[in-house]
Amino acid sequence: MISAVIITGPGFQDEEVIYPYYRLLEEEYEVDIATKDGAVVYGKYGVPARATMSVAELAVSKFDLVVLPGGFEAPDRVRLLPEVLDFIRGMDEQKKLIAAICHGPWIMISAGITKGRKMTAFWSIEADVRNSGADYQHKVPVVIDGNIITSPHYNDNGIFMKTVIDYIKKQGK
Repeated sequence: MISAVIITGPGFQDEEVIYPYYRLLEEEYEVDIATKDGAVVYGKYGVPARATMSVAELAVSKFDLVVLPGGFEAPDRVRLLPEVLDFIRGMDEQKKLIAAICHGPWIMISAGITKGRKMTAFWSIEADVRNSGADYQHKVPVVIDGNIITSPHYNDNGIFMKTVIDYIKKQGK
């Protein structure tokens, strides 16, 4: 069974947690939600994300893919957590799928895995993406670079998640 984790925090963009969560479940993947202390966190519009684990429990060996949702507040908090950054670096080292949308790429930037990669993100963090050494792609709904998939906005949730699922299927899982 495919195992996925969505890592988020308070103030997440509701659509960028809820849609991926249910889309992954629809594919019959095992889906965890990790937060700082394993606590329930709330999105910008009050939708709860009920954590199934703490970020301290993250282990690369447990997961095939990670989703990093946006909303500027949540990723800004999550990228301060050393356990998350170590986990993201480990996922990248093992070439496991890292999918980020909106401000989610901030976490990848803080983990130091974006240099030389093609990626997109919400337009307001273009400078951050470029300053990290990545090649920012404009006005595209999704970018694939190796084991990294990025998307700029929840309006692109459909193509973002289709790309994530197609990627996993092509891996033969």
